[in-house]
Amino acid sequence: MSSTCSCAQHVKKLNQQISVMRKEIKNLRHLIDSAVRSHRKHLDSLLSALSHSEQLGVRLYPKPDQKVQDGEGISLEEGNIQTVPIGYISSCFPGKNGTPRQPGICGQSRATLRIEASVFNNPDHALIGLEHYSHVWVIFLFHKNGRLSCKAKVKPPRLNGQRVGVYSTRSPHRPNALGLTLAKLESITGDTLHLSGIDMIAGTPVLDIKPYIPEYDSPSGRTDFGNNVCPEMEGTTAGYPTEMEATTAGSPTGTRGSPAGSPTETRGSPAGSPTETRGSPSVSHSGGCTVLSEEEGRGFGSDVKEESACDPAGHAPLTDTVAAALRDVQRYISQSDVLTGGVGEAGGAGGGVGGAGGESTPLASRSRAEPFEGRHDERHGGTEACYSEAPPSQVASWVRAPPVASLAVRLTPHAEGELRQFQPPGKREPGRPSFRFLRGPEEAEAAIRDVLRADPRSVYRRTRCPDRLFYFVLDSAHITCWFGGDFAEVVRVRPAEPVPAGPEG
Repeated sequence: MSSTCSCAQHVKKLNQQISVMRKEIKNLRHLIDSAVRSHRKHLDSLLSALSHSEQLGVRLYPKPDQKVQDGEGISLEEGNIQTVPIGYISSCFPGKNGTPRQPGICGQSRATLRIEASVFNNPDHALIGLEHYSHVWVIFLFHKNGRLSCKAKVKPPRLNGQRVGVYSTRSPHRPNALGLTLAKLESITGDTLHLSGIDMIAGTPVLDIKPYIPEYDSPSGRTDFGNNVCPEMEGTTAGYPTEMEATTAGSPTGTRGSPAGSPTETRGSPAGSPTETRGSPSVSHSGGCTVLSEEEGRGFGSDVKEESACDPAGHAPLTDTVAAALRDVQRYISQSDVLTGGVGEAGGAGGGVGGAGGESTPLASRSRAEPFEGRHDERHGGTEACYSEAPPSQVASWVRAPPVASLAVRLTPHAEGELRQFQPPGKREPGRPSFRFLRGPEEAEAAIRDVLRADPRSVYRRTRCPDRLFYFVLDSAHITCWFGGDFAEVVRVRPAEPVPAGPEG
């Protein structure tokens, strides 16, 4: 009996110790949480102080010393990765509130980027040749994140609270807080780029810029022309002849309007001898007209023996241009037959493009990675481009059909009147505010509508406080609006900064 009592007391004592340990663990967890909150507040205050110093003209990122600028002692292979901003964005969005989340949302947004003189001795030299491009990639840093930590799953605003992996989104909270945007290049003035359609706030450090090339950057623009030479064509010269000689001056040409039986002469054939059209098409001039031979017409499935193309003025057109255009059409028709899986008819007058008894491989029987190979044009002695089947681009379904619908945007008459008081840049009428980037009230109204149509609120504000007023600054205008179920209404537009009063009369 005594042994049983001692065991029960021992178990009771152990349970009491476990309870005390649980309480201590709970207290430790509370202490850790409070320390984390205190650390975050301290970090936010430091970031706020740094942001304030940046507004006063103090640079957040120090200029690189001469050794870093010259690349001395730096080796990327050894892990010495150092990035230095090449410039800083001056934007019509001074803060995060109201800034578009993607560059295509607000095409009226404008910004400038000035290349730092600390990067190059002559910054304008680094921009030579960039004026030939309409768009540029801008690689920048999300310097307003507030926290350096990130999570593997995030809640994109367009998903309205659903979690997905951070690498499947454009979230700014990433292990490396790098951003990428496609901006329209309006103009270049010296060492300054003028951009539009941007989604970056003022003061954003830019790490690099690259030209946008659709043939390389867009999947729909990749045709592999000139790059993939067909296996049977290796060793041959690509391209078409740049010159196709006309007939000898004064010799008759057998066209529809010329006497019947008059021979056609080309370079290399004796004067007066008829031209052979089996091996290669003949193109000749007759009174300023371009003449195509019978064989060239057969390639298009036409029973017309010869066609002529003349300009109204009677001048000789560019033979190469016409012939090249016709060959492009013929090649397009050939590819169409391949895509439809048609079978070529027997060659001859009026025969199809497939050739003599040739069969076109159906699309379904080809491998997805197998290119549509080009063919050798023996008539012109060149290589046609090998066109590959570019797979269509694919995106997540929520990108094109998000749970959050677009909003209808309206302005009150009072807000429209206030917006009309703003002046274009450079105009300084006393007593009226002026824009710094936007070109006038009409462009500002379009930008406001684009920003609000995409619902710039966070998921928290959208779900927890939908009836609260929403404020944001666009250029030099402070916008006040509110949101309904499926609309946003602007109620006030006032200057973001005090406007100098006019002279007293």
